[in-house]
Amino acid sequence: MPDFSVRSSDSEMMDDFSLGHQIIDPIMDELEVVNKLLGGYQVFFNAFEKIGLKDGMTISDWGCGGGDSLRVIAQAARKQGIKIKLVGVDATESAIGYARQRSKEYPEIQYVHSDVMSPAIKDKQFDIVISSLFTHHFREEDWIRLVRKMAASANRYVIINDLHRHWFAYHSIGILTRLFSRSEMVRHDSKLSVLRSFKRNELDSMLQKAGFTDYTIKWMWAFRWQICLKTGEEDINARPRY
Repeated sequence: MPDFSVRSSDSEMMDDFSLGHQIIDPIMDELEVVNKLLGGYQVFFNAFEKIGLKDGMTISDWGCGGGDSLRVIAQAARKQGIKIKLVGVDATESAIGYARQRSKEYPEIQYVHSDVMSPAIKDKQFDIVISSLFTHHFREEDWIRLVRKMAASANRYVIINDLHRHWFAYHSIGILTRLFSRSEMVRHDSKLSVLRSFKRNELDSMLQKAGFTDYTIKWMWAFRWQICLKTGEEDINARPRY
């Protein structure tokens, strides 16, 4: 039985940024199914209801993978008649290639192949920075650096969607991926992702160490944390753009 009292420091197969399309493409397909089945997108939409999306906003998804979150957000914005710009950032070149191919019908989405910690990602570049199942890849000190940079890059809010480390989440994702996944990587990484994820007190501790005070942490189904950081309300036109 794994030890759920501490975060695992083991590496996931997905941490290899050099993975090619033959491996990445089917994994991106399966991860999109997982997000749909387990309510991954609702974490963002719940936050957007409180924030209020407006014409002209730019939302950036860090560690965007295959871009499924951005496509779902784009669809929702279109239905509401809101014109927004979406920017996905990921360090895996094949994932960016997959995302661009899948997003051809979405001119409002742009993808950038970059490490999110690169100086190419500027302060106050976006209105909202989001991430989905991304921050658990970082150990505590690097997590703090990452979230500080997310906040520096976001004019208004940071929304983090990540996992709750819990025995039920671990075993249930194991059963789910055994039933539908053909990928050894998905079956391996999905369970390890839970072991690398967070308890509520750990998130509070890291956010406080990072110097944040204006934030909320909310538990959402299925075993997701929604972390919202308010970073300010600067003029959305006064920022660097791609």
